[in-house]
Amino acid sequence: MKFNLWKNLKRRIRRGRRPLLTLGCCLLLLGSGPLAGTASAGGSVDHAEGEPAPGLSDRLQSGQPPVNVRLRRTFLCGEELKLLGVMPVKKVVYLLSSHPQWTATLDNTGAVELTESVDDLSETCKKHAVIGLDKNGNLSLFDGPPKKEKVVRTFFQLDMRYLESALPKEEVDRLINGIRVQDKDEYDSVLSTFTEFALNSRAASAKTN
Repeated sequence: MKFNLWKNLKRRIRRGRRPLLTLGCCLLLLGSGPLAGTASAGGSVDHAEGEPAPGLSDRLQSGQPPVNVRLRRTFLCGEELKLLGVMPVKKVVYLLSSHPQWTATLDNTGAVELTESVDDLSETCKKHAVIGLDKNGNLSLFDGPPKKEKVVRTFFQLDMRYLESALPKEEVDRLINGIRVQDKDEYDSVLSTFTEFALNSRAASAKTN
């Protein structure tokens, strides 16, 4: 049971975007001995690739000082950052084991950043999100009206000839001016509506026919 938990945490922690939390956190939680420089049957592990040495490993071995922790929630549109305060390393590992969808990274100040991906729009994004066309004809998500060109995310290029021939002018104008999306249902609905007009999907369809 302990072995499986250690393997799962090891796999998740190594998925971070910056130098990652050492597996020493997991070993401490599971009651293993001090870290060593090489892997062995006794549970010692190598430093993860790109992890600073001595870095966090030495800190863990010398009294396991608490670390500053923050939680970053990344949405389909927008981010939220919450400071969780100073925590013992064991509590950080407990949070990770309690939230399988989270990952953890260590920044250059020694603070731990937990990251959660949320399949929704952030509250701020819900107030301003607009789907429309950028200047290159790509269906894009904007922070505010498309004319301000604050692109948050680009989805795909549209086949404008096909779109203009298939849809009423009012619908085309609505897209050009920007379509407000206030929740994930509206977001998904607009994307679904215009997916068939994606240039790449049209080209693929023509080849198969």
